[in-house]
Amino acid sequence: MARINRSPRGLRIACNHAGLTHFGGIYFFHEFLRVLHIRQFLARNLDYSRRNERYSVSQMILALVYPIILGLDRIETASFLRSNGTFQYLTGLQSFPDAQTLRRFLRHAPPRLWEQLHGVNDRLLQNFIYLPDHRSRLIFDLDSTVVTTFGHQDGAEVGYNPRYRGKRSYNPLLCIEANSAYLWDAELRTGNAARWEGSVEFLDTCFANVPPDIREIRTRADAGFAFNPVLEALESQSAQYAVVARRTRPFRNLLPGLPYEPVSRDGEMADFEHRVQGWRQARRFVVARRLLQP
Repeated sequence: MARINRSPRGLRIACNHAGLTHFGGIYFFHEFLRVLHIRQFLARNLDYSRRNERYSVSQMILALVYPIILGLDRIETASFLRSNGTFQYLTGLQSFPDAQTLRRFLRHAPPRLWEQLHGVNDRLLQNFIYLPDHRSRLIFDLDSTVVTTFGHQDGAEVGYNPRYRGKRSYNPLLCIEANSAYLWDAELRTGNAARWEGSVEFLDTCFANVPPDIREIRTRADAGFAFNPVLEALESQSAQYAVVARRTRPFRNLLPGLPYEPVSRDGEMADFEHRVQGWRQARRFVVARRLLQP
């Protein structure tokens, strides 16, 4: 078993030294984790037996989290923390794992570890969502984005990439709870994934983690979710939603003939019902337009 150093006691923290770097704030994040007993929580809920147990599973998870918090986006870049004795002292780590140890930990992790980490995150959300005050409404912001990779990363494929055309990328789905800014759920997809591939399953997971006493859910989403199966999934959950419409050619042809009403000096809006081909029912659309100065 690995020995876990105790956190320093009787330590006075002052942020007034001229040589203080932006890494100094990691101590306050460490104190936040200590108050929450996160290390013990991870040790109880994660089961990953390995031959080399110099570092516990909870230590390895935190060794991956700290560099992310510090803005070190590559495992190799985080290697300088091995020589930073002050960082190790403040965080209670006996030493910082080298890059090869961290990489091996991730490469050999079984699928059940991912499932356990997902469960850990869900349990934390169930508690944190009510802090500092009890809530009865959630607002989900859904987003599909493009993350470009350089080199040959596992699962990265060439797909829609408006900034770096022809580059490999990922196309993850993200769900953020708007009031708390919590990352409610995420799904990593390959860069060539279809526009709404996996979106329905992603929504099922998001709604499955909603506490039972939440009475109202509102959802906002970009055009990547504006497909009939996704909208039907939202309606099956009785969720109020606003999704950016896909501006297909038939839809754009409708816009000039709508009855617009002024809402400001240079803005107008129109509200109408429309049934897109393939839909079983019509849905409400709201269109806004702004007067362009010559």
